[in-house]
Amino acid sequence: MKGIVLAGGTGSRLFPLTAAVSKQLLPVYDKPMIYHPLTTLMLAGIREILLISTPRDLPGFQRLLGDGTHLGLEITYAGQEHPNGLAEAFVIGADHVRGGPSALVLGDNIFHGAGFGDLLRTRAAQVASGEAGCVLFGYPVRDPQRYGVGEADDRGRLLSIEEKPAHPRSDRAITGLYLYDHHVVDVAAAVTPSARGELEITDVNRAYLDQGRAHLQDLGRGFAWLDTGTHESLMEAGQYVRVLENRQGVRIACVEEVALRMGYIDADTCHALGARQAGSGYGEYVMAVADQFRS
Repeated sequence: MKGIVLAGGTGSRLFPLTAAVSKQLLPVYDKPMIYHPLTTLMLAGIREILLISTPRDLPGFQRLLGDGTHLGLEITYAGQEHPNGLAEAFVIGADHVRGGPSALVLGDNIFHGAGFGDLLRTRAAQVASGEAGCVLFGYPVRDPQRYGVGEADDRGRLLSIEEKPAHPRSDRAITGLYLYDHHVVDVAAAVTPSARGELEITDVNRAYLDQGRAHLQDLGRGFAWLDTGTHESLMEAGQYVRVLENRQGVRIACVEEVALRMGYIDADTCHALGARQAGSGYGEYVMAVADQFRS
């Protein structure tokens, strides 16, 4: 399975913070926001990743992440001139994902929960085997009228999906993480622009729903899903990360640690990556993780 991180857009709701820098390069407490969706894909077992952003912002991501080889990854880049909808990721990234299953994660979405990696790999295998055409991830919210909402049966098969419904059939908001089979490129290519002129990911999902091949994975108690599109939600995400890390002594979305625990790099490489950042608590943590792994 290959992955796409969609980190484009203007971030206008975060102006003036994003007037000169991509939203996904802003800090969420102690690390760049982009580390969160990147490690989500890594935990799913994905190592070939396409990062899509604006031509203006791509150099910043390239300076931060390079080609990914230091993490045992293969990271490539593509530009999105205008925010023409989430489904455009599969138009821009068609050559990257064509012929196999893929995952799309939005660059401003943060996921955290015990066993999340195991869950992702199980669901990715379900898509790769053809058991499911797509898997969406639902999260209970108090105000589902503000979101795309999914309804599923007791086996997790998606029954309906609605955009910002006045009378929601469930309280499960569709999060910014999507797993698709090899047909997604053709499905996305057939999508026509909506009334607002965008290629809607909901139209892709409805195509799988109409085929009876869409599933909804519930992320319930024990999981956190945060998006960081406003000043308040960005602050809340940083506070969430800070509290957990300070209480537990672990770091959320530490790319070097995830690469080590997934077997993408060895302990010596991990320690060397931490040593390059030794002037920070983050670098010291990476080195400590490497030392602990070797002991």
